[in-house]
Amino acid sequence: MTIRHLLSASVATLLLSAPLAHGENLDVLMSQVFPEAQATYIGYESVEREDIPASAAVDRKYLIVDFRLASNEMASEQLQASVHKVCMALLKDRDLIRQLSDSGYDMVSVAFDRRSQFDCL
Repeated sequence: MTIRHLLSASVATLLLSAPLAHGENLDVLMSQVFPEAQATYIGYESVEREDIPASAAVDRKYLIVDFRLASNEMASEQLQASVHKVCMALLKDRDLIRQLSDSGYDMVSVAFDRRSQFDCL
């Protein structure tokens, strides 16, 4: 093996073993949650309820992260596990949570269709 190959192998090993950087872009993080065959990340939407006073104890500004499942039919347990998987990916990225909080978000919801949303935090 040449020095060049050894160097390339060492760099590749370091990159593969390095932890993910926190505070990643929300789109990048969410697009990596599920394998393509399971669900596709569509995007996110910011919702702000102007009709609720800022001083109210009710959530006023929230984020919806939107996915589409590969299969339209999903058992309740699978749906719950999918919501948990998305929420945990968000919660593990403390920098992202801090950025969302600093931007005024009170809550994050997950949607897998146009009918239902599931709250994370």
